[in-house]
Amino acid sequence: MSEAAERKARPIASAAKGEEVERRDDSAPLHSDLGQTTIGEGVVTRVVGLAAREVAGVHDLGGGAARAIGNVSQKVGLGDVHSQGVSVETGETEAAVDLTLVIDYGESIPRIADAVRSHVIKRVESITGLLVTEVNITVNDLYFPGDDADEAPRVA
Repeated sequence: MSEAAERKARPIASAAKGEEVERRDDSAPLHSDLGQTTIGEGVVTRVVGLAAREVAGVHDLGGGAARAIGNVSQKVGLGDVHSQGVSVETGETEAAVDLTLVIDYGESIPRIADAVRSHVIKRVESITGLLVTEVNITVNDLYFPGDDADEAPRVA
C-alpha cells in the first residue's frame, strides 16, 4: 500500500466522544519524480496558530508571560501573533505540534481541546500535505470577561 493510501485509510480516534475523525488527503505528494517540496516549520506554525484560533472557546494562545512579551514585540513590529503558544517539529512527511491555550471561562476544556486537535490536524494536513502525528495541548489559563479591561489608575 502506498504512503498516501495508508494515510488516507488511517483515521484518528477522537478522545472526547470515541468518534473517528476522517483524515483527508487532498494534497499532492511532497516527493515526486519531478522534485521535492519542503514545508518550513514557520509555515506549519502559522497554520497551527490560525487553525487553533478558529475554534470557538479559544481565547488566546501562549502563557501569560509569552502573551505579555508577544504584545510588546507586536507593537514594535517584531512579533508574530500566529506563532505565540505554538511549537512545531517537522520532518520530511510528518509534523508534531505542541499548543498552549487560554480557554474562555465556562467552556468545556476537554471539548475545546478535542475540537482544536481535530481542526489543527485537518488544516495542517490539507494545507501542507504533512501527516500530523500528534497535537499536545496545554491549557494554562482561563479568560474571564473583563480580564483585559484597563483598570482605572488608583489615587492614594
